[in-house]
Amino acid sequence: MELRHLQHFVAVAEDQHFTRAAERLMVSQSGLSASIRALERELRAPLFVRTTRRVTLTEAGRALLMEAERILAQVRAAHEAVAAVQGVLRGTLALGTEQCIAGVHVARLLAAFRGRHPDVEIRLRQAGSGALAEEVGAGRLDLAFAYRTQADSDQLRSVSLTSEPMTVLCHPGHRLASAGAVLTPEDLAGEVFVDFQPDWGPRRTTDAAFAAAGVRRTVALEVNDVHSLLDLVDENLGIAVVPRHFRHKRPSLTALPVKGAGETEYETVALLPPDRATSPAARALVTLLETAGETGGLAPPRDGAQPSC
Repeated sequence: MELRHLQHFVAVAEDQHFTRAAERLMVSQSGLSASIRALERELRAPLFVRTTRRVTLTEAGRALLMEAERILAQVRAAHEAVAAVQGVLRGTLALGTEQCIAGVHVARLLAAFRGRHPDVEIRLRQAGSGALAEEVGAGRLDLAFAYRTQADSDQLRSVSLTSEPMTVLCHPGHRLASAGAVLTPEDLAGEVFVDFQPDWGPRRTTDAAFAAAGVRRTVALEVNDVHSLLDLVDENLGIAVVPRHFRHKRPSLTALPVKGAGETEYETVALLPPDRATSPAARALVTLLETAGETGGLAPPRDGAQPSC
């Protein structure tokens, strides 16, 4: 098995099309097809189901994809490590982030990183914390800024950025606005909620708090961006339970503290692969973030969660 076979396989899996993958790899379609057939012969299993319109992975192909991506990521990290020893940081930094993450100003951090390491190509992907954790674990991302979704494992480790309490946001005319007290999940039973998709960190935090309290809630209005959520609450179409720093984005809304089982906290982290598999570019970014945190530049103190949007 050669590395080029794995590179060809991953490209076809991503594009779900031999012609597009061949164009992206700048190889002939016949050569790409021969490479995939050679890989299938060696593994003694078909990797793709081929149709006239596209190709899809077989069960064996899905099993191979995760390992192939991890192997290729480790090869890239090895090349970049040698370059770093020679005093040159180059290659690609593939970064993921959830929207409006606290504890780091992502745009400012990347601008500072580019100023120090202009030969590194930066790629940014925005998604929910669950998807980001999977992509770091599979080697598709070098690191991600996200909500802590799981304990550290042999494929994933975390560096804490900040934590903050959750807050209820509601329209000033809502019945809760005059409560002026700390709320519990029980106090919110029966309310209509505006929330993010289930993969997002704030949604996971809120779902866990309500489940621990044994309170069922209805998410009637589901969005995938912060400003749409605030607009819906601003029109008194529902209430939202969000990280505390969201209240600064819409001062016209009423913000009320909420507590649940275990003092509900929203913790954000930098997700990274195991230390041995962390790329030099990812190490440099984390070092820059930690240094900035000490000097008050790119990361705020832990008691002042600064959003990245």
